[in-house]
Amino acid sequence: MSTLVPLLGSGQIEQLPPRAREVVEYRKSGLSLNHIQGCPLDCAYCIRHTYGLWDQRQPRALMSDAQAVACLVAHPYFRAGRTPVQLFNRATEPFLPAVKPHTFAVLEDLDRRGLTNHVLVITRHQVSSEDCARLNRLLHLKVTLLFTYSGIGDQRIEPYPSAVAAASLKVATTTRPRRYRTVLYWRPLVPGLNDTDEHLARAAVLSRHADATVFTGLFYRDQIAGYYQAAGLPEPYSGTARRKIVPETLEQRVLEALAGRGPVFRKTSCAVSYVHGLPDYNGHYGVRELCDICPLAQIGRCEQAHHRPTPERIASLAAEVPDAEGLEIVDIDDRAVVVDGLPHEQPRYFLQHALGFQVHDRQHPHHAGRHGRAEIGWQQEEAARE
Repeated sequence: MSTLVPLLGSGQIEQLPPRAREVVEYRKSGLSLNHIQGCPLDCAYCIRHTYGLWDQRQPRALMSDAQAVACLVAHPYFRAGRTPVQLFNRATEPFLPAVKPHTFAVLEDLDRRGLTNHVLVITRHQVSSEDCARLNRLLHLKVTLLFTYSGIGDQRIEPYPSAVAAASLKVATTTRPRRYRTVLYWRPLVPGLNDTDEHLARAAVLSRHADATVFTGLFYRDQIAGYYQAAGLPEPYSGTARRKIVPETLEQRVLEALAGRGPVFRKTSCAVSYVHGLPDYNGHYGVRELCDICPLAQIGRCEQAHHRPTPERIASLAAEVPDAEGLEIVDIDDRAVVVDGLPHEQPRYFLQHALGFQVHDRQHPHHAGRHGRAEIGWQQEEAARE
């Protein structure tokens, strides 16, 4: 298929920020393919700020769809049938009219190869019944549509209305029969912006239209905070954080609002795995306090799949991929493998998915009860200040 968004020349690609040139990148929920970049939806908190791509509103391609798929399946981190894949989740919206043909081209190419990997497609745009019919023609991939919904009414923060995602979720879930699955991706939850009782009640009702719900907070990095300050937007927090921010009291209110409404999860991979009847590929079962809201059947699946890896198995996997030469195994218990010496997150994510077991970096510890989230808004942080 010919490229339907402008194809950049090699000279133009060389002028992009280094991170923007990285077509395949490992992120926690999967190996991320991003050969289409640029989005006009202008969500103020967009992760594009951190890649130097915020000002790129016109989608453009770094390579053809066929070349991108070839790069993905040949990538050192990719394993057929094992590695979860995320499509266009970093730099564009996969159901924009100009981008959607590329989304389907990639999905259909992967499916023709007989691959059975998870593929996560995150959208806030319009998804039509025709799109759903086309998705249903995929025979092998485990496709999950995650509908980003926040309910944020401040158009300075989120100009594109959440009502579109809500309507698309209903269309996608009511389509019968269907092979793909749907998740209400309730995010970002931000105190003072979309956490009134009315906001929570609307989202709780909407959750009934999805196969599962996952909720999460805001990535508030330095670049995003800088944009908020320059644009005169109300800053949601007094500081920034490496991890997503979900204050403890807000989480409790969310869980109370969703009680009895259907399956709800704290982690994306937990929801994605559940809707396909599989154990969590991130191995969150080791962090048992995450499981207290999970359906019993899902806890059983994850328990059966939970096996503490040996140092030899970890070392063997690390030898297969780049950037893991300096790996040091600090500790292994039933909760997680703790490692040190990795230059960045990507080899850690590879190990985590290959093992189906949590792998934590000693430099960024996971504190019990905080669910891998930022310290902002949690009792431990407040106690430390006293």
